[in-house]
Amino acid sequence: MSNGEKKPLRLGVNIDHVATIRNARGGDHPDPVRAAALVATAGADGITAHLREDRRHIRDDDMRRLKEEVDLPLNFEMAATAEMHKLCTEVMPHACCIVPENRNERTTEGGLDVAGQHNFIAPFVRELNDAGIRVSLFVDPEKRQIEAATSAGAPVVEIHTGAYYEAAAATTPERIEAEFEKIRTAAAFAHSLGLEVHAGHGLTFHNVQPVAAIPELAELNIGHFLVGEAVFMGLAEAVKEMKRLMQDARTGAHY
Repeated sequence: MSNGEKKPLRLGVNIDHVATIRNARGGDHPDPVRAAALVATAGADGITAHLREDRRHIRDDDMRRLKEEVDLPLNFEMAATAEMHKLCTEVMPHACCIVPENRNERTTEGGLDVAGQHNFIAPFVRELNDAGIRVSLFVDPEKRQIEAATSAGAPVVEIHTGAYYEAAAATTPERIEAEFEKIRTAAAFAHSLGLEVHAGHGLTFHNVQPVAAIPELAELNIGHFLVGEAVFMGLAEAVKEMKRLMQDARTGAHY
């Protein structure tokens, strides 16, 4: 694949933190399902929601309503547990993304150790694939994890971009470039193995374009930044601006 092909790049919007705001006071406002419908009209290509073990933001009924009421593909983000497997196969989303989960973490802190947990992850992936749910594994930009994801039977990997975000926020240009190069190399390698390649975590208006310009990427999943930026410019406008930046980077218009 070359940059000249200018393949489209999808934006999946994670609406978890609309639910975080709702849950801070209880009740049902703001409604994450309403937010998902709004970002659909603003040009998002998919909705991601992470149903955590402790239900700190998204709830079971949110997942059901997202599937039933929003006319976009739903990506069910979840840990590899029996409880989540059962709920996922009840909801039957378009896709699921399996992530590591630590009850005490504020957000997902790193990629899934597919290589170290292969014998557990592979049957889990197979069962979801057999149910007709497209499985993605959220992994760090490391060759061994991508090879393990392929061996486990996942058709998609999502590359964790958190270290790139942290470098861009606080360190030197050399460190930023080094972290970006890991993402670029991982995306090319995963694509060479026949995987569909996504990326996400910590992407903002300020750092998204280099990542969006990577030709092997098919989708970016972005949430916290867009929900936060909605306070200042509105959720629909934040989504539209992110899409514009992504498309410009992909076509080379302004990047």
